[in-house]
Amino acid sequence: MKFGLIGKSIEHSFSPIYFNNKFKKEGISATYERLPLNDISEFDTKIDKNLFKGFNVTIPYKTQIISYLDRLSEGASRIGAVNTIAMEHNQLVGYNTDAIGFETSLLELIEDVQNIRGAIVLGNGGAAKAVFYILESLGIPYLIISRSGIHDYKWLNLHGFGDYNLIINTTPLGMFPHVDACPDIPYHTLNEKFFLFDLIYNPKESLFLSFGKQHGARTQNGLKMLEYQAEAAWTIWNRIE
Repeated sequence: MKFGLIGKSIEHSFSPIYFNNKFKKEGISATYERLPLNDISEFDTKIDKNLFKGFNVTIPYKTQIISYLDRLSEGASRIGAVNTIAMEHNQLVGYNTDAIGFETSLLELIEDVQNIRGAIVLGNGGAAKAVFYILESLGIPYLIISRSGIHDYKWLNLHGFGDYNLIINTTPLGMFPHVDACPDIPYHTLNEKFFLFDLIYNPKESLFLSFGKQHGARTQNGLKMLEYQAEAAWTIWNRIE
């Protein structure tokens, strides 16, 4: 069996390491490889999809990939983004396991939804869509901050976080190798009542999380989310005959 990761600039992704270690540990005859694409159109021209049982999809192609698939699961359709593809009866079917990965790891951080008054979501790309979906399902109100949105970083620095005490970074700012970057937010107003969640897992502690921790906030990186979504993807791939 062959599996692959579709994305751009994915040389530092942990997914191949995670899955190939899993295959070796569990005695599974399978391989998982990186499939870097400079443009999503290369998904049709550079990959022999008949050789693969499934794919994961990472930034920046989680929404762009949809037009190349035969159909979507109900969850992926609702979320509007795909991070897992399964080859089912010669059809490419898109799923979203980011949602369950995010929800499970978020609840480990906050322990109880009642601890959260609202969320500030940094970024509005494909990675953010599963975050929006889960926040809505948990009944957590949220505000989107993006460079080109109604509320940008200048607005956030002027108005602050208000009553919202969960801050989620869905942007690649701070991801290896650009570890000196971080979202431009008013870190000095953070305290022990805040929770910071970063979808980034490399480095283990981004500047975003480090600044939050310095001000007493509870923090979580994206590694657990990666692991949970990977196991959910594996479950999907294995139920296909």
